[in-house]
Amino acid sequence: MALKTILYQGGEFEISYEILNPTCSQNLIILHGWGSSKALMNQAFSQSFKEFCHIYIDLPGFGNSKSPPFPLQTQDYAEIVKLILSQLDKKIDCVMGHSFGGKVGVLLNPSTLILLSSAGIPKEKSLKIHFKIALSKTLNRICPPLSLALKKILRSKDVENMNEIMYQTFKNVVDEDFSNYFAHYNNLALIFWGRQDTTTPLKSGEKIATLIKKSHFYVLEGEHFFFLDKGKVIEELYHSL
Repeated sequence: MALKTILYQGGEFEISYEILNPTCSQNLIILHGWGSSKALMNQAFSQSFKEFCHIYIDLPGFGNSKSPPFPLQTQDYAEIVKLILSQLDKKIDCVMGHSFGGKVGVLLNPSTLILLSSAGIPKEKSLKIHFKIALSKTLNRICPPLSLALKKILRSKDVENMNEIMYQTFKNVVDEDFSNYFAHYNNLALIFWGRQDTTTPLKSGEKIATLIKKSHFYVLEGEHFFFLDKGKVIEELYHSL
């Protein structure tokens, strides 16, 4: 593990990263999903894609990277990744992104994009969620303290134990529609999805595959972290093109 400190929009960011196969000329930037870390991605892919220099990055607020000094948007995460790669003197060749990392990845506009159950297609909210939102808005008008208490109770499990900056960041990025970004990505994309994924449902992957013109779509067995034991399978499918 190594650390780099970068400056972005007046704030200081301490970023943890790891590089494997450093002498390879082509770079594979590997980005984890929300609440995850580079360690999980390393576990899945360190023995695959050995013709690439692997660059694993803990995005700000995750793994061994410190929490950001202010709330971020997905675009901010992409700019921070660009800055760290510039400091490392590493060009962007291929990017692999899981879930939230897929949204960051498409903004980097690599020559090849590998998506693993990417976020970016909003899920339809259930009636239960709509009711909670309506109740919270009503309480906010008539009794703000009670509304604040309710919001804390209803917070997603994804944000348990988060500080306020990361919670605000989560709210900024959780329901983004990246359809337009996927549609305007004009390079090669390999899209892998877990058949039983309920976090980013299979139909989200099918939609992304229709939006990206030069895409290949593969459905593999498993849920949101289907890729953990499928590094070699994903590598073989990549090389089969």
